[in-house]
Order: sequence, then C-alpha cells, then structure tokens
Amino acid sequence: MRMDFTLGLGLLAATLTTLAFLPQVVRTWRRRTADDLSAGTFLLLFTGIVLWLLYGILRKDPVIILANAIGMTLVGSLLVMIWRFRRRSLSGLPQRPS
Repeated sequence: MRMDFTLGLGLLAATLTTLAFLPQVVRTWRRRTADDLSAGTFLLLFTGIVLWLLYGILRKDPVIILANAIGMTLVGSLLVMIWRFRRRSLSGLPQRPS
C-alpha cells in the first residue's frame, strides 16, 4: 500500500510539473514570437532536465525518466522556437500578427 501511494504521488507530481510547460509551448507557437522568453533561463532548465533524465536512467526509475524525457522535449522545443523566431525577427522577415 505504501509503495502504491508513493508511486502515485510521484506520478502526479511528475505529470503536473512536466505539463506546466505545455501552455508556454502552445502560446509561443501560436504567437510565433519568443521575445518575452529568457533563452538563458530555458537553457539552464534544459540542462537540469537532461541531468535529471540521466539520473533517472542510472537509477532505472521510470517516473523520473518519463517526466524528464517529456520535459526535455517541451523545453527543447521552446529553445528551438526562441532561436528560430528571434532569428526571423532579426532578419526582417514579417512576423505573424498577434
């Protein structure tokens, strides 16, 4: 019983903290701008998530692995959008209206 509660708690925490990035990803994609996002913050976060993923792999912990693999994908997609949308902004190409 105790292990089931602990696993459930871990899954819930992992789900909520991982999905917390989804609204930012969707908003950035729809608006086609990342001007208000800090690339440095997301780069540090991405690095931390990669380290957590490696930790989960070494510990063979599926909750840590899954949560951080998804988190790495979401934060990585934000970093790609920051790079692409800012590059487009600097090149003078038209931006999609907000």
